[in-house]
Amino acid sequence: MTFPYAQQNDVSRSRLETLVSGLSDADLARSTDYGWTVAALLAHLAFWDQRMIMILKRWKEEGLDASPIDAGAVNDSLRVICHALEPRAAIELCLSSAEAADAELARLTAEEVKRMEEHAAATNTQFRMDRSLHRNGHLDDIEALLKL
Repeated sequence: MTFPYAQQNDVSRSRLETLVSGLSDADLARSTDYGWTVAALLAHLAFWDQRMIMILKRWKEEGLDASPIDAGAVNDSLRVICHALEPRAAIELCLSSAEAADAELARLTAEEVKRMEEHAAATNTQFRMDRSLHRNGHLDDIEALLKL
């Protein structure tokens, strides 16, 4: 069985790759009305894909746990770090993290996906295996900001 979100993840990653390939330094410095530059949003996406990779590895090695997170506090804390990254480094980190997260997710068996989804629902854990949901939301924001 193919990982259920593989196609959505691939499409969103391709969309990301296409978008960043045409960004100028001025584009990367543009800021949303909620205070994030384009480059910082890309770093933000990289963080959340890296979190997915780490959770998957830990769950495979140590078993499922709740992996609680206060996403609002994390995002507020990340803002300063994401803005401090060199914009082109944020692009590279975002692309490599998306590729690695999608690859890690694609290796899951149907049974692992089922167990993880059930566990996430039972523990109210924020665990998005469909990475396109997060990516596309921010890609929509970036495209609207840049009027693409």
